[in-house]
Amino acid sequence: MTTEQLTNEIRKKKSFLCIGLDVDLNKIPAHLLDLEDPIFEFNKAIIDATHHLCVAYKPNTAFYEAYGLKGWKALEKTINYLNTKYPEIFTIADAKRGDIGNTSTMYAKAFFEDLAFDSVTVAPYMGKDSVEPFLAFDNKHTIMLALTSNTGAFDFQTQNIDDKALYKHVLEISKSWENSERLMYVVGATKAEYFKEIRTIVPDSFLLVPGVGAQGGNLQDVCKYGMNNQVGLLINSSRGIIYASNGTDFAAEAASKALDLQQEMEMILGL
Repeated sequence: MTTEQLTNEIRKKKSFLCIGLDVDLNKIPAHLLDLEDPIFEFNKAIIDATHHLCVAYKPNTAFYEAYGLKGWKALEKTINYLNTKYPEIFTIADAKRGDIGNTSTMYAKAFFEDLAFDSVTVAPYMGKDSVEPFLAFDNKHTIMLALTSNTGAFDFQTQNIDDKALYKHVLEISKSWENSERLMYVVGATKAEYFKEIRTIVPDSFLLVPGVGAQGGNLQDVCKYGMNNQVGLLINSSRGIIYASNGTDFAAEAASKALDLQQEMEMILGL
């Protein structure tokens, strides 16, 4: 999916919502645990109930890898279901990969070719040769961690080097990499006051923004400082939507929470 197609989908659905599919078997409704593949069945129900309200889904791969082969198969079934039934949806493998060149190439093949995700999150700590292998894939996007929403972000990301915060160096340097136009960036919603400066460095890039809702991020503040003329934002909500209920009404309650966010986004977009 191109960024133009993604922007068109945002305007069509009047939404820039991304739903995180972070499935914990200890939190999903108990009646699903008797099924052959409770993870996939949970995802399928959430997707069917919310696909018209969002433009992206983001499975965090750790929640699948933790269950071994059956978890990985559930992830594969989930992405195949999305790509087959809802091909207009932008898919994000939240894998936070990042290693030396040959390893990164294999990670990229796993998510872009085998699983056919549209994008994958990566950590830039090892630099250019750990990220460019992901950028080599046509019509795929690499979403690089820039400024995250966790407390530990202040350990390194905001530390000054030559009177400039490290995350700003990361953003600026990444723009010089081959195929950097395929880059998107993760910026946490709890860092809303930083968006204005981030937009001076990457004015045209899409930003994936976790942390709205359960983590305390404010949607209005993020949009005020982070939105560009192509919208340029994907706002992620995970727990606040998918765990809205642990009863048989879980999918309907998830849709209700997604609708609340979509309606707020529609007002912001003015469409």
